[in-house]
Parts: sequence; structure tokens; C-alpha cells
Amino acid sequence: MRARYGVPLTLTAAGAAGLAYAAGFEVRSFRLRRVTVPVLPRGMRPLRVLQVSDIHMVSGQRKKQRWLQSLAGLRPDFVINTGDNLSDTEGVPEALDALGPLMEFPGAYVFGSNDYYGPKLRNPARYLIERTQGRHGLNGNAPAVGVVHNPWEELRDAFDAAGWVGLSNSRGRLKLEGIEIALTGLDDPHIKRDRYAEVAGGPESGADLSLAVVHAPYLRSLDAFTADGYPLILAGHTHGGQLCIPFYGALVTNCDIDTDRVKGLSTHTAAGHTSYLHVSAGCGTNRYTPVRFACPPEATLLTLTARD
Repeated sequence: MRARYGVPLTLTAAGAAGLAYAAGFEVRSFRLRRVTVPVLPRGMRPLRVLQVSDIHMVSGQRKKQRWLQSLAGLRPDFVINTGDNLSDTEGVPEALDALGPLMEFPGAYVFGSNDYYGPKLRNPARYLIERTQGRHGLNGNAPAVGVVHNPWEELRDAFDAAGWVGLSNSRGRLKLEGIEIALTGLDDPHIKRDRYAEVAGGPESGADLSLAVVHAPYLRSLDAFTADGYPLILAGHTHGGQLCIPFYGALVTNCDIDTDRVKGLSTHTAAGHTSYLHVSAGCGTNRYTPVRFACPPEATLLTLTARD
């Protein structure tokens, strides 16, 4: 009996231990990623940009709220929120409470699909199946039906009241003590709300720096931004793969970007141009899959420096 069942029982115990770690510890093991990106004109002072993404706030997540509030102690020059703030129709007050101290700084934002719609319970294996079939989000899938609508307008109104610039298929500017940052953003490509034609044309003249912002790093958006000459693109959405294999990495990205660039700083090339790309692994999860493995929740402090 012992020889017959020993291995299955060992595997079961190991799986249970891994699940307990992923759901009980790592999903709340918040980290700060620090990245340096040489994109500024020569002679310009460094800029510190805090990127927060994929908060997926659910009522009662006190540790996440406190951690997000503590990030104000970094004193960034400005904040970029790359979307998916909600995973609960009742989560707006707590999301705003968590982001409140950060909203004292200049900032800008785009929304993701989970800001607009509540999550649905689905088999995680579908992400692997959709990857092999080249289907992601609504790109090749049937439109979502029977979805829950989140009160995203309350988020938008609060961000706007704080002076944050909305970048959903629009442009905006931030002024920082004599420095002017031009921003161009898209609504979420994951649900086909992106309209690049409305913001096409490349970086604006007269700005000290131009940045591109989008929630989901789909290739069509990255190609468009890069071809237009943006030096840096900020995105989220992927959760860094969320469930990764140690020493191997992510299995899925939930979009059409490759797994090698599922999180962190990389580059993207299109039409003879190359842009830096930073994809945040985010600090939350869908409320129905509250686990992370080999992919801790994060925010990123990007230090922008002069070009070499």
C-alpha cells in the first residue's frame, strides 16, 4: 500500500503546499520594482515615475490598501495608473482610499476591461487554450454577454477631480516645475476599445518628453506607438503571467505579446523605430483566482534619465 500510493500522495501534498503558498503568502507579498530608462534629452534632470497597475481591488483587502498608500512615501514626480483598478462592484471607495495619497501627485491614467466590467468565473486552463489558438480577449472571441457593469464613472470623476489626466484614446500634458510631459493613451485593446486613429501623429512638439500609455500591451498598439516614435510605452494587464514556473517564467500573457516580455523593461521595434516598453505585473488578481506563484505583486518606480 505504501509503495503504491506514496508518490501520488507526495505530489498531492506538494500541490497543496504550493497552492497554500500562492494563495496565502505570495499574493500579498507586495514588492517595488525599480527600473532606470534612458529616454530624456541630454541635460535634463532625472524624473521618477511611479507606475501602479492591475490593483483589482476587492472590498476588505486592507493590506493592499495600506501598501498602496505607503507608496506616496517615494515622492515620485508623477504617477501613471495603467488600469484594472477594480475586481468588485463595491470596490471603488477602497480603491480611491488606497490611491488617495498618490493622487496628491501629478498623474495620468487609462482604464482596463476590469474597470468597466466585473470579473466572471472561468477555467484558468482556457488561457492556455486561447494562447495556442491565437485568441485573446475579444480579439477572435465572441463578445461578452451578461457581464456585470462596474461604476467606473466614479473612478474617472475622482481621478479627474484630483487633477489626473485621462488618456483613454486621448492626449494630455503634465507640467512639473518647468518640465512639460506630453502623454498619449489608448482605451483597452483587450476589449477592442482602442482607437489609435484618434491620437495618431506621434510625439507633440514643444514637450520635454512624450510617453505612451495603454492597459493591455497588444502588438497592434505597441507597433503604432513605436512607429510614431514614442521613446517609452507603459502597460499592464498581463499580471506577469501570474502563475509562473520557477527558472522558466510565464506560460501565458493574456494578450498577443510574447512571454519573454510579460513583465519588466524590454524594447519593441516597428517600422524602423525602437521604443522602450515597460509592462507592470500589477499588484492584484481577479477575485476568482486570488493566487500568484513565482510572480509577486508589484508596483514600479521608473527613474527616467538622459539618453546615452
